Amino acid sequence: MTPAAPVVCGIVLAAGAGTRFGGPKALARTPDGTPWIVRAVDALWAGGCDEVLVVLGAGAAEAAALIPPGARMVVADDWAEGASASLRAGIAAARQREADAVVILPVDTPDTPPEAVARVIAAALDAPRAALVQATYAGRPGHPVLLGADHLDAVATSVSGDRGARAYLAAHDAHQVECADLWSGSDVDHR
Repeated sequence: MTPAAPVVCGIVLAAGAGTRFGGPKALARTPDGTPWIVRAVDALWAGGCDEVLVVLGAGAAEAAALIPPGARMVVADDWAEGASASLRAGIAAARQREADAVVILPVDTPDTPPEAVARVIAAALDAPRAALVQATYAGRPGHPVLLGADHLDAVATSVSGDRGARAYLAAHDAHQVECADLWSGSDVDHR
């Protein structure tokens, strides 16, 4: 009997106020008008995620209309606490869905190609529940990041303020997957 394929849940972190950016990044669009939320959701689906959750906070009422059909909205009520609040809200929602792993992608990386998501997922397929995988760009850690289900509770309790899972990934020797041949890995902080 063939084992069931792992369930991978994508999480778009889009709850922040975007103070350096000049407004919530959940409302941002590419020069051609495509919402960044759509770009992130599409990258996660095309990269191999079975479902996608979009975590909103600042500007949630407006941003909800930008979420593509099929993706699910999660509201981080405590979004003002920083990135950690968004991550905790996404992890809590993914745990309810009994995902084997989650792939985290901030909304402010609109140029993320699906191939980067696919590489990160592929690196975890041998043991997805125990996996920790991080995309790197010329050795610099970035996104997407995959967290196996066995790590979700520990990550949720280890993050605080505007710090995400980077320290946890480093402390637990996350497997690094080089993706610089696909794109720069840069997030967008300014218009």
